Amino acid sequence: MRKTLRASVPSWLNSPLLLIGGVIVSSVVLSALLAPWIAPYDPAMINVHHILLPPSWAHWCGTDTLGRDVLSRMLFGARVSLAVGFVAVGISLLIGICLGAIAGHYGGKIDTLLMRVTDMVLCFPTFFLILAVIAFLEPSIWNIMIVIGLTSWMGVTRLVRAEFLSLRQREFIMAAQSLGISSFQLIWRYMLPNAMGPILISAVLGVAGAVLVESGLSFLGLGVQPPDPSWGNMLTEGKDNIQIAWWLSLYPGLAILITVLGYNLLGEGLRDRYDPRSSRR
Repeated sequence: MRKTLRASVPSWLNSPLLLIGGVIVSSVVLSALLAPWIAPYDPAMINVHHILLPPSWAHWCGTDTLGRDVLSRMLFGARVSLAVGFVAVGISLLIGICLGAIAGHYGGKIDTLLMRVTDMVLCFPTFFLILAVIAFLEPSIWNIMIVIGLTSWMGVTRLVRAEFLSLRQREFIMAAQSLGISSFQLIWRYMLPNAMGPILISAVLGVAGAVLVESGLSFLGLGVQPPDPSWGNMLTEGKDNIQIAWWLSLYPGLAILITVLGYNLLGEGLRDRYDPRSSRR
């Protein structure tokens, strides 16, 4: 009877990391999607009579130097941070999967050339490379998405290449090759679906990294520009008023911490659950 009840429970409920990470990520994503309806105030509404009010029942997270509600700006800032994370990871996945699949499938000189290019790009500190590129572009959310995506594909490329090199030795792949299936079909129909587990885990962890990079760029003034809300530029305002308005730094910082923690826990939970090479599974 006990075994039957245990079997009826979804397997993901048995993984604390997967459960906690899933709850956190789902809550953050839902808050961002429902921001126009659940935000108590207009995030851009200036009220000179409510400047730097501490947290209260009227303003749960206080107000900023222009009297704007901090909670409302955090909810709308979540939309910016998550959009940057998803789009940037999508771009890096597209580039990384294509290059890694080609390198792992064909091998030889093609593999050597692509891996040397990847190693060369890895030699540059990613964040400083992004700073150098952003400095020559107009600060905007679209530029941030593209630049982060174009500078974060190397890990995905190496991961996909390793998976394809392993799959090349599998019997079903060798059987498909003996039947004369084209390389394109072999890659996209047989090899890539069997490599998607580690790729999806890498994508989930990549969103957390992209959120941190966007917050850092916005904090330095190279990301999302005021008056548009972003957790990073909210931290900049909090830094300038840390001694008289602690809430301006605390709540956006907690939002970044919880979001990144949620994605990391979700990624680790997926790795433990679906990666057969994980020692903790």
